[in-house]
Amino acid sequence: MTSALGRLVRLSGLRNARRSPLWTGRTVTPCRTVVSTSSGAILPKPKKTPFGLIRIALVVVPFLYVGTQISKNFAALLEEHDIFVPEDDDDDD
Repeated sequence: MTSALGRLVRLSGLRNARRSPLWTGRTVTPCRTVVSTSSGAILPKPKKTPFGLIRIALVVVPFLYVGTQISKNFAALLEEHDIFVPEDDDDDD
């Protein structure tokens, strides 16, 4: 279906619509395909972000902790006001 839609756009002359800022049908993914300049020089290596996993952990752990505290306090509030109280089922039969 995607290829049929692409052919339809190409045939209908809507090529300039792709360049307009209102066109949202395409997702842009950064990709480096050039490894050398026009003179033949090799480009430097791309910048690498160090400590990626540590940064992720520094963001995820505090928000998980805050989320658990909020849910714990909300569950206590619900139980305090008898909005949601689990029933004690006796399975002694």
